[in-house]
Formats: sequence, structure tokens, C-alpha cells
Amino acid sequence: MRDYVTWFFALLGTFLVLYILLPLAVIIGKQLFDWEMLVETLHDGLVLEALKNSFLTSTAAMLISLLFGVPLGYVLARKDFVGKSFVQAVVDVPIVIPHSVVGIMLLVTFSNKILDSYLGIIMAMLFVSAPFTINAARDGFLAVDEKLEHVARTLGASKLKAFLTVSLPIAMPSILSGAIMTWARAISEVGAILIVAYYPKTAQVLVMEYFNNYGLRASRPISVILVLLSLSIFVVLRWIVGRSRNA
Repeated sequence: MRDYVTWFFALLGTFLVLYILLPLAVIIGKQLFDWEMLVETLHDGLVLEALKNSFLTSTAAMLISLLFGVPLGYVLARKDFVGKSFVQAVVDVPIVIPHSVVGIMLLVTFSNKILDSYLGIIMAMLFVSAPFTINAARDGFLAVDEKLEHVARTLGASKLKAFLTVSLPIAMPSILSGAIMTWARAISEVGAILIVAYYPKTAQVLVMEYFNNYGLRASRPISVILVLLSLSIFVVLRWIVGRSRNA
């Protein structure tokens, strides 16, 4: 018997897949017909420096979110306390605040300490992307039966050791998925960075600058390079997470 419901759902879902895939295919395809411009862009020192800045700062933001977000996710998963709903709401706030507003908030709060600096870029990225790590960690720890930790404790493990040897490994696939989304969100941030740290230049900002100053043809190669590099890293990270989940 054919599963018509699944086929119907798959058909509906295909619309979104094609909607996402079409612009990617079109921009990459058009750039392949303008190969000289792509090669010229790859030899542009400013572009290479901007790409390096983007990948380094987004990776730094991801690592910071893991350092502070995983412990917070564990607490939110395991403990009930006064103000827990408020804390969870605060964690989700960056997702709904317009990113230009985020930049203004950070600039008003920290002033010249973050203006036009790597620190400012990382702080802007961290603000908008940290919720993905925190929420993924919380959901990962919620999926771990707390009784497993109790068993480890009865066998002589400390609270920290039970966390490191039982809960963390089981929750790791979810945490890694959250880290990937955090990295992806960080490297896609533009609005807050434009306000907080126009310099040192990141690839996201450089795309906007080239588009405004030189037009679509000049900004397209940088966009394609950023898409291909990000997509390649994203696929590799997803593959690693898949292997971790299967293991």
C-alpha cells in the first residue's frame, strides 16, 4: 500500500528545498560564465583578508558560546528555579531583536571599547548566535535520562565526572548541531557588525560595500566564494555530527 500522505508531505516540502536551491544554483552558474572575475577576486588581497576575518571571528564566537552555553543549557535542563522562564526568555531574545538594533545596543553599552575591532565583531556575532548553542545543549541534556547520572554517582563518580562521562557524551550530537548553527549564524551576521565594527573588514561587510560602490557584478564573486566555503564547511561539520550520532 502506497503511503500517499508521506508523498504529499514530501511534495510540499520540495517547494522550500527548490526555493533555497534555485538562488544558489543561479548565482554559482552565472559566476562560472564570468570565470575571469572570479579568478581576479581570488587574487584580491582585501577579499582574502576579509574572508579570513569572517571565519576566524565566527569560529571564536562559536567557541565562546560553547564554553558558556553548554553549562547554562545543562542548568536549564536539570534544575527548576525562580526566574527560570525569565532566563529562557532572555536567551531567546537575540533571535527576535533586529540586528541593527543589536549593534546599537552593544555600541551604547560598551562604547569605544568595541568600536572597529575584532572584539566588536566577535561580540556582535556572539550576541545573535549564542541562543542556538544554549537551546541545543538544553534539549540535548533533556534527552539524557537523569537516572544515568544517579547510577554513575552511586558507583563513586563525582557530579562533575558523571557530567563529563555520562551526560555530555550522550548530549554531544545535539550540542555539536547547535554549535554548527551558531557558527553559521555568526558568519552570516551583517547588520550588527556594520554598526559596531565596519573595520577590520569581514566578507559579509565587503559584499555590501562592493555592491554599493561597484554594483552587482563586483559583489557576486565574493558572494559565491563565501557561499561555497561556508557550504563546504557546513557539509563537513554535518557529516561529523552524523557520524557522532550514529556512534
